[in-house]
Amino acid sequence: MDIIIQSLGFKAGEALESFIREKLDTIKSDRIIRANVGLYMGAESDPDKNFCEILLEIPGNDLFVKKNNAFFETAVSECVEVLKQQINREKDKNIDARQANGEKIQDALIEGTARDEDTDLEDVVK
Repeated sequence: MDIIIQSLGFKAGEALESFIREKLDTIKSDRIIRANVGLYMGAESDPDKNFCEILLEIPGNDLFVKKNNAFFETAVSECVEVLKQQINREKDKNIDARQANGEKIQDALIEGTARDEDTDLEDVVK
C-alpha cells in the first residue's frame, strides 16, 4: 500500500509520519492501492482544531473518513478504527452476496432435479 501524507499549514514531524504509517499498516486488506492522509489545523478558537482525513483508494468504492481531535495522533487512531469497521462491513456484504448467489444456484438445481429435467449450471447463472 502506498501512503501519501500531506500536512497543510504546518510541517509534520517524522514521529507523526511514522505513527501514521504504523497505524495504517494495521489495516488488513489486499485490495488497498493507496492511502491519502491529509492533516490540517482548524480555527484557533476551536479546542478540537486538529483534523485528519484519510482516503483509502480501493477498486470499486473508495473509503473516506474525517475526524478531529485536540491531538493528531488521536484523530489518526479514530480514523483508522472507523476504516477498519468500514472494510469489515464491505467484506461481510461481499460474502453475503456470494452466499446468496450460491443458494439461488443450489435451489434452481434442486428444483430442476425435482422436475426430472436436465438443468445446467449455465442456465441457472443466466
